[in-house]
Amino acid sequence: MTDSSEIAEWLARVRATVATAARDAGRDPAEITLIGVSKRQPLAAIKAAFEAGLRDIGENHADELLEKAAAFAPNGLRYHFIGRLSSRRARKVACQTMLIHTLDSLRLARKLSLIAQEEGREVRALVQVNQGGEATKGGVAPDAAAALVRDAAALPGLSVDGLMSIPPFDDRPRDWFRQLRQLRDVVAAETGIALPELSMGMSHDFAEAIAEGATLVRVGTAIFGARD
Repeated sequence: MTDSSEIAEWLARVRATVATAARDAGRDPAEITLIGVSKRQPLAAIKAAFEAGLRDIGENHADELLEKAAAFAPNGLRYHFIGRLSSRRARKVACQTMLIHTLDSLRLARKLSLIAQEEGREVRALVQVNQGGEATKGGVAPDAAAALVRDAAALPGLSVDGLMSIPPFDDRPRDWFRQLRQLRDVVAAETGIALPELSMGMSHDFAEAIAEGATLVRVGTAIFGARD
């Protein structure tokens, strides 16, 4: 396992890159939330990152998120869910996270709305957009995003806060990020729903995502090192 001093050093380096990218884009670095993606990382790595100042953790798998949240949930630590969410795990995930990044169907939206009402809490979510039409990834087609935002936001207890994407892996990530930002602007104008959040950018391209307006960047190996 990577030791805590390395995680602290890598986290500081990523934070510096976030700040530089934000300033270069004429933005306030405080606008960007850095999410440490701890998929297949031991709990000790999350603890080390938290001690170094990281306050947002993202998990791809429901069972892993629930296990880690049950074992380590100090005041100030916020869990995000960034993987495909099944109806079977929706309630537990919704109750353990501050934001679900992967809303991709009206069926799931209705489930989350029901959970919100039954649990007496607001559930926050982002609509995931499958920009490249990749079968291995979740998300709605770009031309279906407005309808899902409109219909989901009308449901009680569910707050739709923006869009998320995992674009195709190629040598032009900034183009994909720009397209998602432009789509967000169009959807917000069409629906009249404020969509302040853009979740985009990972370890290899988060600086480009910030340049195109990302408010949430999901960074794993650049903070935690290689996964087990």
